[in-house]
Amino acid sequence: MIKIIPILLGVVGSYVVAAIFGKVDFSGVASAKWIGFPVQFDNTVFSLFKGCDGGKLVSAIVIMVPIAIATMIEHIGDVCAISSTVGQNFVAEPGLHRTLLGDGMATALAALFGAPANTTYGENTGVLALTKVYDPAVIRIAAVLAILFSFCPKFAALVSAMPAATIGGVSLILYGMISAVGVRNVVENQVDFTKSRNIIIAALIMGLSLGINFSKAGAIVLGPVSLSGLAVGALVGILLNAVLPGNDYEFGKDLQGDTAVNFQQGIDRPTSKKK
Repeated sequence: MIKIIPILLGVVGSYVVAAIFGKVDFSGVASAKWIGFPVQFDNTVFSLFKGCDGGKLVSAIVIMVPIAIATMIEHIGDVCAISSTVGQNFVAEPGLHRTLLGDGMATALAALFGAPANTTYGENTGVLALTKVYDPAVIRIAAVLAILFSFCPKFAALVSAMPAATIGGVSLILYGMISAVGVRNVVENQVDFTKSRNIIIAALIMGLSLGINFSKAGAIVLGPVSLSGLAVGALVGILLNAVLPGNDYEFGKDLQGDTAVNFQQGIDRPTSKKK
């Protein structure tokens, strides 16, 4: 058990140490209620029945659409990364059309209650790689617990009081694992970086994703629309890969290249159509 929950132990342990040394402010926890509704009615779609502001409604739609596009891109990347980590081709079964549909329905439901677009967090890929626990039942149990805890404002305050050092420590390893999985996918799919087009595309993706996030504005603002560095980098990468000459990749020719999955020998290893 200790071996498969290192992240949780690290979070709890560092939280306790910070509390012992007086680095945690529990005033918000003390004042929070034990039971409460997780949303505010005025921030939900149902508040429109009081009187709809058409301008605000259009602005909300325009803002949500690019966020949804960014989450779609992240969703596809995460499904491929998780497939590679677990050793199962989730792109084929249950299929991207089903996983994207589920993500889209969840985003629509969240929007009704004033929440942002849902996304398949890449941090989960890092957790899978560290714990080696791949059973979907674990995620279902976690989802139920998350729903139950959402009705406890005191628990939310306890999480909010978590020291920045604790969040930073766990983020360091999880985001590092995400980057490592991404690099592994590039290596497994034998992307040829001797070609200038591939170097240019990779350089722009990394430069825009990091540069925009660390810029003074922190995003590209186009009227009411604000695009993060990740969204801009992903969109530019997809566009350049489609228009720059010299793309020798053909979809449907190699299943491993299509899905970014490199299965181990003997575990439903995908084969190309030629075979």
